Amino acid sequence: MRNVILAAALSLVAGLASAAEPVDPVREVMDITVSNWGSAESEWRYIFDAEPLQRLFSQRFRAAYVEASKKPAYETDDGGPGDPFGYDVVTASQDGCPLEDVAIDAAGGEENGVTTVKVRFKLWRCLDQAELKDSTDEVHFDVVAENGGYVIDDIHRVSPDNRDSVVEEMKQLALGTD
Repeated sequence: MRNVILAAALSLVAGLASAAEPVDPVREVMDITVSNWGSAESEWRYIFDAEPLQRLFSQRFRAAYVEASKKPAYETDDGGPGDPFGYDVVTASQDGCPLEDVAIDAAGGEENGVTTVKVRFKLWRCLDQAELKDSTDEVHFDVVAENGGYVIDDIHRVSPDNRDSVVEEMKQLALGTD
């Protein structure tokens, strides 16, 4: 019985420790994303499965996801509903190469309760086209403190002319106006 209690306590402490810094939930999402794109044989892990969604994302993000999920983008192999996107929201892609040169930076600090964690990576290194091969993708994660830990409140794919919002995209998907 003591072992069960000790294991439960250690699990709880480990879960709390994983969100001790604003960069922690972003690092975990990026670890999953890097693994997913590692090879064609990689078993895909969804960042929006119930457990990571509950643990790594804010209540606001989860609520938007639940509403958007009512209109899935596809059906799964077993006939069940897929997610509302139909693509990887971090890379904004259905195709790509193993991620390289992944850099995570939270040096910007907190503003109005939001810490922006910037992630840069190369998604197209396996291609022969120099323009794509040398391109760098940038994603910003809005991280907030919630229930004693840090969670992701939004994800923004950044380009020279645009900075989108996954939360806004989910709201549009829920309305049926993608």
